[in-house]
Amino acid sequence: MWSDPVAFAVAVVAVIILGLAKGGFAGVGVIAVPLMALVMPPVTAASILLPILIVQDVVSVWSFRRTWDKALLLHLIPGAALGVGAGYALAAYVPRAAVALAVGLISIIFGVMRLRAAFAAKRTQAMASSAPTPLLGVVAGAASGFTSQISHAGGPPFQMYVLPKGLPRDVFIGTSAIFFAAVNWMKVPAYVALGQLTPKSLTAGAALLPVALLSTWAGVWLVRRVPGEAFYRLIYALLILVGLKLAADGLGGLIGRA
Repeated sequence: MWSDPVAFAVAVVAVIILGLAKGGFAGVGVIAVPLMALVMPPVTAASILLPILIVQDVVSVWSFRRTWDKALLLHLIPGAALGVGAGYALAAYVPRAAVALAVGLISIIFGVMRLRAAFAAKRTQAMASSAPTPLLGVVAGAASGFTSQISHAGGPPFQMYVLPKGLPRDVFIGTSAIFFAAVNWMKVPAYVALGQLTPKSLTAGAALLPVALLSTWAGVWLVRRVPGEAFYRLIYALLILVGLKLAADGLGGLIGRA
């Protein structure tokens, strides 16, 4: 799997970004699968990363185990189960090029939305003034589960529901950690059914585990010490560029099949 040094280097960068996200830089992890999908099929990239995410979840949940919001999780998790099922159906029954196109479009949309939020104070104020509802929580959970299933990119829908609550930083991170730990375990049967959790993918993921653990601990340490605004902006801008490349490749593949 890692005979290609370029693919391995890209995977290391993706895992470091995931580790920072799991450590508290919530949202930046959405770039990991699109980045790896530049050098391998999107579903393969996601299958390599899923066991790594589950291991990283242990670190993040343990680090923030005392700070989380139970009521929010009760709204989000049932919807997430529906979203994971829908994401499985997409990956199981549509061509690989369509999955690449979907991941690319999701990356572009989320990147643009988060950049707009980062640069527009009014947008932040508008988000803070709207009160989340249980029904909206189910919808946000479904969107998060769907995007997490196909590209481990469930952060933005989760954030759009939870951020208006104005939670303390550690409560927000802890709630995010527990939610995505639950979602990642939901995804395991779907990945097994897709035939993606193979000895080959598990071996490839195992080679990246040391990087995953170190970067997650680094994220926990950094999130309390480093302002993340510029870092987020760079990541989301890169996400848009990667998304454009994937969307173009996916569209080209679908046109070629026609």
